[in-house]
Parts: sequence; structure tokens; C-alpha cells
Amino acid sequence: AAPQHVKIHLYNAKQVLRWDPSFPSNDSRPVVYRVQYKYTIGQWHDVTLEHPGVNCTKITATICDFTAGPSKGFLPHFNVSLQVRAELGELTSSWVTVPWFQHYRNVSVGPPRSISVTPGKGSLIIYLSPPFDIFNSKANFLYYVHYWEKTGTQQARVKGPFRNNSIVLDNLKPFTVYCLQVKAQLLWRQENLSRPGNLSDTSCYKTIADASTKLQRDIMISLGTFSALLVLAGSCFFLFQKYRGLVKYWFHTPPSIPVKIEEYLKDPAQPILEALDKDSSPKDDAWDSVSIISFPEEEQEDVLQTL
Repeated sequence: AAPQHVKIHLYNAKQVLRWDPSFPSNDSRPVVYRVQYKYTIGQWHDVTLEHPGVNCTKITATICDFTAGPSKGFLPHFNVSLQVRAELGELTSSWVTVPWFQHYRNVSVGPPRSISVTPGKGSLIIYLSPPFDIFNSKANFLYYVHYWEKTGTQQARVKGPFRNNSIVLDNLKPFTVYCLQVKAQLLWRQENLSRPGNLSDTSCYKTIADASTKLQRDIMISLGTFSALLVLAGSCFFLFQKYRGLVKYWFHTPPSIPVKIEEYLKDPAQPILEALDKDSSPKDDAWDSVSIISFPEEEQEDVLQTL
């Protein structure tokens, strides 16, 4: 029986022919497969190591990867037709032919291979590499960027096409998280054809401030800090006025023991009491004698009567 569901898979630079195995038979020998190719004008040829660089003759696998060889598959602008059949000893199935294809015409384009984003001043700078390498001067990639604010509900905006691998998204809000997806479109100018690509995975980045926004932010931070300090100072002054007595009590120096008594407590054998008696000299009770020299007449009579 012939192979089933024969399809050519063209994704980026890959060229892979796949099929389902034929129905099993009662023969114990393994079923093998043979793949052939031809161009628009020409004869059928077995797919061998000589050309196009891989062996797909008498294989038990149900896949033929043309890009696994050194030639990396058929030239992308060639018209190629393929056919495959099953073989069991001397028995062979009918050929199953795949419609002709051109790689650039029929390829499925994936997202860019790598995407790196550098946040800028109110912008995002995107660096990317193409989905696959192109060695044809009449073909190139165009890039489109879908982007939106992460917290917003608005639909994604699209910028493009871009021919360069470096893209700048400008006029963005500072300190805002933006999410984006990038897709590549293959443009084949020779045939005036284009193949749209698939979107990349979503990635999100936060922009930074430009010079004016940064200055405004610094001014606002300074004003906020100054206002906070004023409020703190006012609160402290109010609390001090309200709880002045309590504050004085907290910060009052506790009474201290006289030095000599402290020395005595440390060493009671010292003659500290005698030293204290010597320090208490009579000079603290000094007095002077006073004599009455004269009185006014009225006061003298009162004094004499008193005496």
C-alpha cells in the first residue's frame, strides 16, 4: 500500500517531507520508503547524499529532512516536486506526489529568533534577528511591532514596517510598563509576494524618564521630603509643649552619691567619717559681736523701760 498523508513542511529554513506508513502486511520483512525529486523541467531523481545531500532511499523512517544535509535543502526560489513510495522486497506501491512548491512562496515564517529590548528615555529600543538567514538579494524581512500599556485596556498599537533590525519605539510615557510582540514578514520582490509571519511571545518592559521628567520628579521628591520634615518638627514641638513636665522628668539627671560617701561604700575601712568631721569646721557657724553705741531719745527710753 502507498504511504498516507504525504506533506511537505516548510517552516523558516526547514524543508521536511513527512508521511504516515502504509498499511501493514503479513510479510515479516520491513517496509522501506524511497523519495524522489524533480525541478520544473527535468527527470525524477532519487534523494541521495550526492544530491540534495541527504539519503532518503530505502529508509524505514517516515520523514525526509532535506535541510539536514550540507546543502541545507533546495534553493528557495526553485520549483520543486516530490514523490514517495513504499517498497517491500520486489514489491512497490504507487507513487504519491506532493504538489510543487517554492520555499519563499509557501514557507511559514516564524517570529524573530531573538529579541532584546533596552528601555530608553520615554522609549524602548528593540534589537532582533531575522527568523532565518536569507541569501537572496531580492528577498528581505519587514518587521512590525505590536505594543500596549500593561495596565491599560486599549487595543494594541502597531508600528511598521521596519527594514532594520534595530527599532525605536518613541513618544512613550515615562515610568510606564509596555508589553510588546514582534512579527517578521518575508518580502520576495522578484515575484512580488509576501509571507506574513507569526507573532513572538509577549514581553513587558518599563520605560525610564527623560531629562525634564526626571527633574520634575527630583523636585517633587525634594518638596515632599521638606514638607515631611516640617510636619515632623511641628509635631515634636507640639508634643514638647504639651508634655513639658514629663519631658523634663525623663531628661532630669538623677541624684548622685557624694564622692567621699561613694568611696566609703566601696571601702568601709577608710576613715571617711573623721575626714567629714574635719571638713565640718566651725567656720560655717561664724558670728560677730555687736555693741549698741547710741539710741534716739524715744527709743532709749523704751529700751530703759524694757530693761
